[in-house]
Amino acid sequence: MRYFLKLSYSGAPFHGWQSQPNAQSVQSVIESALSTVLRAPVAIVGAGRTDTGVNARRMYAHFDAPEITDKGKFLLSLNRLCGPAVALEDLIRVPDDAHARFDATEREYRYFVSFGKSPFLSPVSWHSPSALDTEAMNRAAALLRETEDFTSFAKLHSDARTNICDLREARWDDWNNQYGVPGIVFTIRADRFLRNMVRAVVGTLVDVGRGKLSLNDFKNIIDARDRCLAGTSMPPQALFLWDIKYPYIHDSER
Repeated sequence: MRYFLKLSYSGAPFHGWQSQPNAQSVQSVIESALSTVLRAPVAIVGAGRTDTGVNARRMYAHFDAPEITDKGKFLLSLNRLCGPAVALEDLIRVPDDAHARFDATEREYRYFVSFGKSPFLSPVSWHSPSALDTEAMNRAAALLRETEDFTSFAKLHSDARTNICDLREARWDDWNNQYGVPGIVFTIRADRFLRNMVRAVVGTLVDVGRGKLSLNDFKNIIDARDRCLAGTSMPPQALFLWDIKYPYIHDSER
């Protein structure tokens, strides 16, 4: 039988999602817990790969196993084994051909920027030392919705077959956090994302907000399809994989 795990995690203790030699990853921690509980080797397939330090408010992964009759007990055992940085939130029975990566119809990321120093927000946001022109950043973000080719924001020498993405939303909003620290949040939604794409997009938009790039400069960067012209990749701790949508998982389950 095939199951989806709905989960969340802090990226701080991990070298990204994907398993790798001599490093702790989110995938390896969950696979180890599953193998212990099910008493057999278990491999999982995630909805995507997050880089070192990047967080996930929502992630899905699929695995195959015999029928699991007590979901509550199963999740409780997994959570005890995975430690405090990973939360297994739900177990969803799906069709046997369901795929956590290929069946996802939309992904959403958010990047958080604070304008005041806070010991509580620093682990999950980027502290901007100066004000940013949010209106200019939103005018630039609107240009992203007019393009399909995101080569200028893609990690160099990646294994992606195409740099085409169906971008559906890109905008900056005020961030009303519980600590009263002024801030903004960038929301971006698409059918897929390239490696390092969101952090590169944010870094380039921040250059617009600082007045280092004009709107025309930003458009030229998009059109050039050259990663070397775009801005720096922003720190990972402020980035969250926020949501993922599937045709067979309803909002009540998400």
